[in-house]
Formats: sequence, C-alpha cells, structure tokens
Amino acid sequence: MNAFALLSLVYFIFSVLAVFFFKDVTKGIYLDDYMNFKNFTQSLMMMLRLSTGEDWQMVMFDLMDTDLSTCIPYKTCGSNYTPIFFILFVLIQQYIMVDLFVLIIL
Repeated sequence: MNAFALLSLVYFIFSVLAVFFFKDVTKGIYLDDYMNFKNFTQSLMMMLRLSTGEDWQMVMFDLMDTDLSTCIPYKTCGSNYTPIFFILFVLIQQYIMVDLFVLIIL
C-alpha cells in the first residue's frame, strides 16, 4: 500500500504541474481534443498513458513546439523546460515501478 500511495502521489503532483504548465497547448501531432492537459482529469489520464511508455517523447516534442507559425493565435506555445518535466516524470515513476516489482518478488 505504501508503494501504491507513493505512486499515486507522484501522478497527482505531476498531473497538477502539467495542467499548470501545458493547459494552453491543446493541439499537436499527438495532442488532440481528448488527450491533452486542459484539466486535471485529462492530465491524469495522459500521465497514466505516458507512464506505459506510449509515445511520451512524441508528446514531449508536441509540447516543446515553440515555432510561432504553428501555435494557435493568442495562445502560449510550448516551453524549452518541457524535457526536464518529462524526463523527471519518467525517471521517478519508473524507479517507483521497479521498486514495486522488486518488493513483490521479495
């Protein structure tokens, strides 16, 4: 239960941060109307999807897009700090998952 609680806390924290940082970026190659970071629920679903390893780097590239010609007018574009956010998320959640797997084996 402790490992599950820790993993849930990591998902919660990163989902809230993703809404705070990426709520304005709603369109991209891998971002659409359903899978984006507009609100907490969609952000949590996206974090669960990204934790499986499914195209997390492509979503990161969508959120890094700082080309003003492809951004929606009057919306903020991506950020150069996006790789730090995603690499931290992947490293932390993979570390917890490996610890959980080893805990179950032991």
